[in-house]
Amino acid sequence: KLQFLYFIATTMDLYKNASLSLLTDMYQLTMGQGYWKLGKHADDSVFQMYFRKTPFKGTYAISCGLENALQYLEAFKFTESDQEYLRSQKAADGSPLFDEGYISYLGSMELDVKVYAVTEGDLVFANEPLLRVEGPLIQCQLLETPLLTIIGFQTLVATKANRVCRAATVGDVLEFGLRRAQGIDGGVSMSRAAYIGGCAATSNVLAGKLYNIPVKGTHSHSWVMSFPDEAEAFSAFAKTAPNNCILLVDTYDTYQGIDKAVEVGLEMKKASSSNLLGIRLDSGDLAELSIAARKKLDAAGLTEAKIVASDDLDEHRITDLISRGAKIDMWGVGTRIAACFDQPALGCVYKLAAIRKDPTCKWNYTMKAATACPSKATIPGILEVMRHRDDKGVIVSDELYDRELGPSTEGTKVHVLVWDGAKRCYNEPNTSVLREKALKSLESYKPDTHAEGFQVSVEKKLLERRAAILEDIMNKSKA
Repeated sequence: KLQFLYFIATTMDLYKNASLSLLTDMYQLTMGQGYWKLGKHADDSVFQMYFRKTPFKGTYAISCGLENALQYLEAFKFTESDQEYLRSQKAADGSPLFDEGYISYLGSMELDVKVYAVTEGDLVFANEPLLRVEGPLIQCQLLETPLLTIIGFQTLVATKANRVCRAATVGDVLEFGLRRAQGIDGGVSMSRAAYIGGCAATSNVLAGKLYNIPVKGTHSHSWVMSFPDEAEAFSAFAKTAPNNCILLVDTYDTYQGIDKAVEVGLEMKKASSSNLLGIRLDSGDLAELSIAARKKLDAAGLTEAKIVASDDLDEHRITDLISRGAKIDMWGVGTRIAACFDQPALGCVYKLAAIRKDPTCKWNYTMKAATACPSKATIPGILEVMRHRDDKGVIVSDELYDRELGPSTEGTKVHVLVWDGAKRCYNEPNTSVLREKALKSLESYKPDTHAEGFQVSVEKKLLERRAAILEDIMNKSKA
């Protein structure tokens, strides 16, 4: 019980004022000990985090999760409790897995890294760094797993939500995914990312409180089923929630449910105290049912009543329903956003790209050759992105270049320094501002005109250096 309460407490802090340094894979800590034993732990290093393929067979992604990542960095420390746990870990022969000196080193360690990032709500494309982390090798290594977890997941959800919202050319999208999310933090961070991606509101009350997201919700089938009949249930809900009355009409027979909702709406209108806000359809042929419902509502003079639809919606179903003339005013989307149903992971990677003993030495640019799978080969260097726009502000191209070699043409740098040394140097706006930023980002990019995928070019000198490094790797492997 105490462990579960601790988990809840740390989760609800959302990475603030709680020790989450053990939120990592064990091999990060074992590699860290190896670096420490060999005296490599303080070597200057550069790691880059990116995804190889744009999610959902699309052409773009929406960067998200940076604020939570910065909160994580602010609270990063190995507490006495963390150190005691590491002391308890055993190697294969039963001896302590970690040296006492290494554990003490972790306990006294303070972050001294630089983090450059694509800020939340901005567009990012395949093979462009979402983050670049520079600093001591051991510290950059230990940050890999949490950064992948925090930013990879939220970027995926924000992108999915944005795709759904773009499809909903008529009406707002409401995110109803908490009950289908991956645990407590998965639910809270999912709701945050879905809102930034474009959803107008969430059903998640805690996320609403923590991130100032509008919260929506009325009743479920349980309400209807708790009464002797549907008409009584509707009438009771109208009396108990007269200013928040949207009636779920598909518990039994949907057409009869619509008729009973209309009757309640007329009773409310006659009483002049409030109006029926709408009905919700949660099953069946939503296009056919919404058209029939709209006719019934309008014929009764309830023209202001909205029709909300749910039932495993995503961008594809919404597009289909609109093309069929559905009369739907709001879309409740849960599982398909919360679980990113058609691609449940972004596939982010975090790779070492440069290393040197200290600032007096030249950089050694490192590359994963991946000859068995060339698509996994990396681009060595300290990578940045230059974005180019036309005279109307529309993004026309991105160029990936090395900081030391420079870009081929001028444009707008995508990455921002967000963490310097031991503290943040960038504050993300509130979630409402980030949501507007994400929606405006798509105004400067036309995904429908980039059917083959947005092409990110690689600067010529960087390509040549990569080819030379790859050739050197292959020659050494043959020796």
